[in-house]
Amino acid sequence: MALSRRAFGLGLLAAAAAGTGGYLTLKDRPEFRGYLGNRAHLFGFIGGEKQAFLADPDVVGALGGYGLELDARVAGSVEMVREPALLTQKPQFLWPSSSIMVDLARKNGVSIRNDQVVLNSPIVVYTWGPVVEGLKKSGLVTVAAKGGYNQLDLKALLDAILAGKNWSDLGISELYGRTRIVSTDPNRSNSGFMFAGLVLSLMSGDVATQELLARHGEEAKSIFRSMGLKSSSSGKLFDQYIAGGLGAEPMVVGYENQLVEWALADPARWQRVQAGAGAKPEILYPRPTVYSSHPLIVIDALTSPKLQQLAWSKHGFRGPLGTVAGDADAIAGVRPAEIEAVLPMPSADVMLSLLSQMEI
Repeated sequence: MALSRRAFGLGLLAAAAAGTGGYLTLKDRPEFRGYLGNRAHLFGFIGGEKQAFLADPDVVGALGGYGLELDARVAGSVEMVREPALLTQKPQFLWPSSSIMVDLARKNGVSIRNDQVVLNSPIVVYTWGPVVEGLKKSGLVTVAAKGGYNQLDLKALLDAILAGKNWSDLGISELYGRTRIVSTDPNRSNSGFMFAGLVLSLMSGDVATQELLARHGEEAKSIFRSMGLKSSSSGKLFDQYIAGGLGAEPMVVGYENQLVEWALADPARWQRVQAGAGAKPEILYPRPTVYSSHPLIVIDALTSPKLQQLAWSKHGFRGPLGTVAGDADAIAGVRPAEIEAVLPMPSADVMLSLLSQMEI
């Protein structure tokens, strides 16, 4: 197979981060060994939402065709670009969950050869059937004309939380107490980080700047204070959501691909859940949302049609521009082919200032 000059110069992965974003930094050109006929063993950190994707035997086999074997260890996306305890282990790649992590990594002295978005997953809200029905009655959830998926007026929900409204005020009699939504810790995990940026921008009425942060930062902080204890991992929070059910975890923030991947992993289980009498898992797409984009450096391997198809068809990850590689209707009503409203994230400087205010 002919090797292009660009592929040879970049290698396989870059350290970067979607809504899900990922980025990898290669050191000492270990990818050359793979092209010379020896398998290259690369050690690095990934966001937990990509763990099942990289453990998939089909993905392992496809990467092996490029002479690559990844020792991928799970860490929070924010932690992996900022924590000395992780960076001093000298990882050969980092794969966080949003492109803004590239800027944060550079600010922390991480050497980056290149980065490019390889996978995408929008930030969504996971909830349950009775919550969706109640929010439809109160006007906070509407059905998108194109695609038929459920859209959440996130700003109205945040205003209700700040006003101290109860679930019953929003038409949800099945739940007791005040309305709440839970994300991961924004100082450790990318989904919480992305949600913090989205919350700040919605409170500000525009993509947040330092000036808008000074005026609306306290409102964003109040939303996160109301969450209580926050998980350090998107994967752990999703597991809590599935295990806890309606009463324990009524609304949590995650990535679109997580429920898609969970359903695809065991179709019979998904059918049982859909046919059962209890509350069923549901996805709400905030309008607007933000994309968590995962950039990598060895572009030719992970952007190959085969790996892009595996990422979508088995793990629910979209392509570089939010595109899909395959049948978008495999799980009806769960993953639309297109996301209509996407908001840019605030700059890295604004997010660092916001994170510093949220540290306890």
